[in-house]
Amino acid sequence: MNVGQLVIFGLFLLFSLSLLCYYLCIFKALLSYRQFIKTNSGLPVSIIICAKDEAGNLAKFLPEIYRQNYPEFEVVLIDDRSIDDTFDVMQDFKERFPDKTRLVKVNFNDDERLRGNKKYALTLGIKAAKYPYLLFTDADCRPASANWIQQMVQKFSDSKQLVLGYGKYQAQTGFLNKLIRFETVQTALQYVSYALKGMPYMGVGRNLAYTKDLFMENNGFYSHLDILSGDDDLFVNEVATANNTAVCLHPDSFTISKPKQSFGDFVRQKRRHIGTAQYYRFKHRLLLAWYYLSLSGFWLTAIVLLPMPYQWQIVLGIVFVRLATAWYINYKVNKQLQEFGLNFWFPLLEISLMLTQFYIFILNLFKKPVNWTK
Repeated sequence: MNVGQLVIFGLFLLFSLSLLCYYLCIFKALLSYRQFIKTNSGLPVSIIICAKDEAGNLAKFLPEIYRQNYPEFEVVLIDDRSIDDTFDVMQDFKERFPDKTRLVKVNFNDDERLRGNKKYALTLGIKAAKYPYLLFTDADCRPASANWIQQMVQKFSDSKQLVLGYGKYQAQTGFLNKLIRFETVQTALQYVSYALKGMPYMGVGRNLAYTKDLFMENNGFYSHLDILSGDDDLFVNEVATANNTAVCLHPDSFTISKPKQSFGDFVRQKRRHIGTAQYYRFKHRLLLAWYYLSLSGFWLTAIVLLPMPYQWQIVLGIVFVRLATAWYINYKVNKQLQEFGLNFWFPLLEISLMLTQFYIFILNLFKKPVNWTK
């Protein structure tokens, strides 16, 4: 090997070792997760659903919220300046379930920071909620079971004020659907594992719970109100600690959402999500950035080294070890999260997601997303 090849080989070893450390020291924590069932989870809960032009989804999925097997809950429905029949659908449910429904209608606000900002609408809904425990989901989500509230809320305790849940996407045919679900699993693999290791850094608004006191004591979304997204991950990044955060991964606690049907819609959705990572705490940004740098560097250096006549057997062996480790942990996590049909496609999905995220990163460098896209 010449000097250039030695440098590339050294970087390949560094990236490979880094990825193995992530999987064996952090991501492996999810494999040892166990759900402990409590019996004292009769806490009164406010379900918060913020909707913008979601009349069809609300009509379809809200009945499953009201059929929850839970003694005391209300549904706070927030119409965030919709121009379709969203409010009429909400009003219909208010008439059908008058004791369990609270309506919040958001009007146009002249404050530039609040235009099109979901956080403003959510804040109004949270303030209107009458119960101290809040459970969040989206208008296009449905609970995986009638015990969704029960499972999520039983994680609250005197010390646990924040509960991170898992939001699935419907399994459909086609490679795009596999990519969307794979990205969802990879996101969960990271934020759940970090939380279990005492370093919570984000949650997803499709399935998230926290106390009203936690929201009020931290001035809600005030510190990042001018940032379009982050009502879920930026808030969690700001307030979550090793002591106040719990994780709920019981299959009954999942929510299920409608996936995007085109690659363009998926990219537009993820552009906003990925853009918030730059506002995380420094240690979280560092850990996440090094992981993605290691993943990209691993594949790039492996592709460069494998055709070379020297030491290709060693390179191929390291690639196999790294892929086998990642595949095994992903296999176990997919089984735990009931995500089927992804294991066979793992290397292709990993490379496809890496390229998609790089494409989104380049897009965001030149133009920031300006609309609320779930």
